Amino acid sequence: MSSVKSPELSRLRSYLQRSLLTWYGRHARDLPWRRTKDPYRIWLSEIMLQQTQVATVLPYYRRFLKALPTVKTLAKASEDEVFKLWEGLGYYSRARNLMRAAAVVVGELEGKFPDTVEGLMALPGVGRYTAGAIASVAFGRAAPVVDGNVKRVYARLLGIRRPLNQAAAQDRLWRIAEELLPARRAGDFNQALMDLGATICRPRQPACDECPIGRLCDARRAGDADRLPVRMRRKALPHYAIVAGLIERRGRYLIGRRPAGGLLGGLWELPGGKVEAGETRAAALQREIREEVGLAIAVGSHVASVYHAYSHMTIDLHVYRCTVSAGRCRPHVHTELKWITPAQFSRYAFPAANRKVFASVKL
Repeated sequence: MSSVKSPELSRLRSYLQRSLLTWYGRHARDLPWRRTKDPYRIWLSEIMLQQTQVATVLPYYRRFLKALPTVKTLAKASEDEVFKLWEGLGYYSRARNLMRAAAVVVGELEGKFPDTVEGLMALPGVGRYTAGAIASVAFGRAAPVVDGNVKRVYARLLGIRRPLNQAAAQDRLWRIAEELLPARRAGDFNQALMDLGATICRPRQPACDECPIGRLCDARRAGDADRLPVRMRRKALPHYAIVAGLIERRGRYLIGRRPAGGLLGGLWELPGGKVEAGETRAAALQREIREEVGLAIAVGSHVASVYHAYSHMTIDLHVYRCTVSAGRCRPHVHTELKWITPAQFSRYAFPAANRKVFASVKL
């Protein structure tokens, strides 16, 4: 771990705070959630930004607020409405937690967000980082943050050359963040760290010559900024072949809602599942449809094949046109089934792989 001790951090603190806040005053990114102190808008931005880049979040943020401008309107919204607004942003547990947290704020806290890290962490979907960001930015609390950008900045600045995903390293980073945080302007300082990591201290090809704190950066002095932070080698992701049916009956197509608790919970999808060892795609699709919805189907023409990568696996999704041969349609796996017209597909939120198929297929 870094050899930097507390006295050295104390000497670094004033330089870091002064240099970083001066740089931020000149180079801060103009982001819509920085033009407000409304905790609802800041909370929404922080939830959307979890594991998602700013450029991706911006249109979703604006669209979401146009439809649901307050925590009270969010608390009243239906699951379908929220998921449709979230569609394509990924990590859908965040959307479920938004709804759960809004219900708590409106139903138990009289519509007011907690203004402390501890209070915010009691809300569904709010961890230590998110709570610190909201508390410091919306309420001016002296709360530190440690996200991917902050980890990278401190790993390079302090010369931390051990993997950061170890528990001891995580604890050390939070202690460093607390010690270096200014008592005043904590929100600006935290956002300055995030901006520095996003624009200067980038994961690849960091712009060290433009860095406002580069004079005391260990990695710049050692010439190994590109190699920090140290990353543990990731295991290869499992890959699956998935089949799905575009099942048509009298001009309508069958869709099912996924269970709330699992992967992509609450989204609608074309019924189907994994191809098992030794199965043809047609046989796998017939088996899956029988198990999931109780129908016997005739598998017709191949519609599309798309590749999609999730955080924990990759898939090839193969979709076929199908017709019903026999059986009664019942939800054995899904929470709900619907027969919808082609015009109605746009009303429902689907996983990204399904949406890739719809983009290439004329229903």
